[in-house]
Amino acid sequence: MASHETTSAAELLARTRDGVLLYGLTPPRATTTSEQADAVAEATLTLLQSVQVDGLLLYDVDAEADRSSAPRPFPFMPMMDPAVFLDRHLAGWAGPVVVYRAVSKYTGDELGQWLSETSRDRVLTVLVGAASRHQVVRTSLPEAYHRHAELPRPPRLGGVAIAERHANAGAEHHRMLRKQDAGCEFFVSQICYDLDHTRNLLSDYAYGCRDQGLDPAPVVLSLAPCGSMKTLEFMSWLGIEVPGWLRTEITRSSDPLTASYEQCVVNARVLIGFCRRLGLPFGINVESLTNRKVEIDASIDLAREIRSQLD
Repeated sequence: MASHETTSAAELLARTRDGVLLYGLTPPRATTTSEQADAVAEATLTLLQSVQVDGLLLYDVDAEADRSSAPRPFPFMPMMDPAVFLDRHLAGWAGPVVVYRAVSKYTGDELGQWLSETSRDRVLTVLVGAASRHQVVRTSLPEAYHRHAELPRPPRLGGVAIAERHANAGAEHHRMLRKQDAGCEFFVSQICYDLDHTRNLLSDYAYGCRDQGLDPAPVVLSLAPCGSMKTLEFMSWLGIEVPGWLRTEITRSSDPLTASYEQCVVNARVLIGFCRRLGLPFGINVESLTNRKVEIDASIDLAREIRSQLD
């Protein structure tokens, strides 16, 4: 990954004109020892060495018990703070990192302190609001945006874009424009499986910007292979819509991982071409939704495949 080691956050955003590749990670469990966390970080960076990703993305996991009336397919485990994982354990990675912040978990002061102390040169952040209206929050998303806006040199700000929400209400692109107005310089999508939902959102957003005389912000599109019925259930719980035919294929296939992997490769190719045609700056983020080795390995293969598509 040597060629990307000195890339700054600003350069990463600038290179979205041609398309960048990110790899998404969930930090280890909160109960992980410091030595174990070092080992996890080292193992991940070793896996990624052959891929040449342009940046990492670190999730901030919240229980989100109010997200759905259905039980969570995998029990919730508190995870290490992504900022702590980055500072203490990912020393081997010198490139840019997108650090998620589930703002409802933190007091305004905790959030403000992190935003003011974080390196703007290297770290970008995605501030995420509560999963439902009923969730008890310590800080709301508007309040978090306000705190970010008040600081002289906070990390560059990103927002979440959800194609499924657009398919249901048709207004996600307006939400993105409001977030852009509040300081968002890029967006990261939920995992994309439904190409039409995703293209409808990207098209409405790109043309919405054009109509207002605005430059569209880069949109990073997330992809993840699905290797089992349990992972498929988890995706449904997260609100990721998988087209019926593909759901059937994954369910009935003797090799669900290959069925979903091949579709992720197709989705990447289609979305890269679509963003380039729209003139929309973009990135692809690849991740594994579980810590199963086969799904992690497949996500690394997928990242490598997408790297060659981008180049």
